[in-house]
Amino acid sequence: MNDLYRFKKRSGVGTPMILAIVLVLLILICAVAEYSRIWIISQGVKEATQQAVLSTVNDNYNDVYHAVREGYAAGWSPDDRGGWEQSVDEGNVYAQLSRILGLSSEGGIYIKYSGGYAEFSVSDLTVEIQNNGLRSGQSAGYAAIAELKLTVPVRFLGIAFPPAQMKLHTAAKYIPLF
Repeated sequence: MNDLYRFKKRSGVGTPMILAIVLVLLILICAVAEYSRIWIISQGVKEATQQAVLSTVNDNYNDVYHAVREGYAAGWSPDDRGGWEQSVDEGNVYAQLSRILGLSSEGGIYIKYSGGYAEFSVSDLTVEIQNNGLRSGQSAGYAAIAELKLTVPVRFLGIAFPPAQMKLHTAAKYIPLF
């Protein structure tokens, strides 16, 4: 009987340890969920940027096609003086991104809102069009390269932390199939 009383007296000693373990596991799950949210947003924005850059490259098909067909280079056309001038359209990647992602423009920064809160913002977009050289062998091909800054607010356990900022880089290249 004395042993049974001693066993009952200790029956709750493990409860604080179990609660601490559950609390630590919940915090770890929240951290993994926040990391996953940021990773998913960055991958979505990168894919949308890739789609916008591909659209820009495709918009230049009229300048690129005749050049490849005629045998000189992409994005060049004869000028009035007997020389060549570059004929390249950089497109409007911000407009494409806004359409694809549903962004709102606020003073040069494009922001995606969800539930009244900023989900992420996109800024500092640079698009560089690399034209073929006029002579064969001068360059690797006709390409569009884009780089932008993605800012994602970080919230953890109801506390706002400094936002995660990253540079996203994407490129598209025109390759004739004939």
